[in-house]
Amino acid sequence: MANQPNENQQAPSSASLIQKTGEDQVVSGPSAAGFIDSLENRYQKIKEHAETYPYVWASYIVVYGGFGLWTTYRWRKLRKTENRVRSLQEKLRKLIEAEESGNSAKVVEKGSASSEKKPSK
Repeated sequence: MANQPNENQQAPSSASLIQKTGEDQVVSGPSAAGFIDSLENRYQKIKEHAETYPYVWASYIVVYGGFGLWTTYRWRKLRKTENRVRSLQEKLRKLIEAEESGNSAKVVEKGSASSEKKPSK
């Protein structure tokens, strides 16, 4: 008896199901006005939550603000280190080029001087 439907209860007709799904499709269709309304509703919910629980939002600001500051600090320190390394590499490159050009000039001088000093037989 428990499995039999009550006389007062009626099974939904297929026509009413079709109408509901058709209405759902119309409402859920993408539109700019609907998107803006959903954003406004979301903003209102967030605003109410922030007014109700200010300490939670303050902790969000402290924690995520701290992460933001730390990330900014580390990023800037990394950039400064990279710039310093680049400048040192450039100085080293110039020093090596100067040394190589100086060595090549000495080799040329030694080569010409050694050919002049050879005793003739």
